[in-house]
Amino acid sequence: MGQKVHPKGLRLGILYNWNSRWFFSDKKKFKDTLLSDMRMREALMDKFKFASITHVDIERAINKITVIIHSVKPGMIIGRGGKGLEEVKKLILKELGFPESKKDTKVDLKVEPVKRPYLNAYYVAQSVAEKLIRNFPHRAVVHSTMNRVMESGGKGVKIVLSGRIGGAEISRTEKYFQGTVPSSTIREQVDFARFSALTRSGYVGVKVWICTK
Repeated sequence: MGQKVHPKGLRLGILYNWNSRWFFSDKKKFKDTLLSDMRMREALMDKFKFASITHVDIERAINKITVIIHSVKPGMIIGRGGKGLEEVKKLILKELGFPESKKDTKVDLKVEPVKRPYLNAYYVAQSVAEKLIRNFPHRAVVHSTMNRVMESGGKGVKIVLSGRIGGAEISRTEKYFQGTVPSSTIREQVDFARFSALTRSGYVGVKVWICTK
């Protein structure tokens, strides 16, 4: 079960909360709102990739939308005197869908710092992928990353690379472990993320599991 179920999906509602928090009784409105959330999240993650955004939470009320951006470098999003926040609000209003495009919709924006980035699976997967793109030796990258995770207070970490690793002719899968990562124990807080690295030889997939104390 541990390798067939999404680690965060298994614990959703027990240890983790939903990234989109709203409720609509109208099924047609539900579809449009869900697609709007996906577009907004993808646009923010893509545009502010340099600020290492880990995830985006979206809360909706009748005429209000609260967007909470969790970033390792929040200062790069906020900018001097908060000028960057206006740019973010314009991007959010641009990506919003049908009923939310009205002028009376209020957008409340919050930027939260990620205090311990090496305990965040998405940030770790992204950093490993970026180093693989720059042709760093994959084993050295993985081992140094796992050591940083354990030094930050992690209980265990697992990293899986899959594809033409190191430019090999035949694709393969390599698994690296350190500490303990119980996949099927619901009470354990296990963070999971995946990220793809486009190398010269093709895509290399990176999956990261981090168990925190």
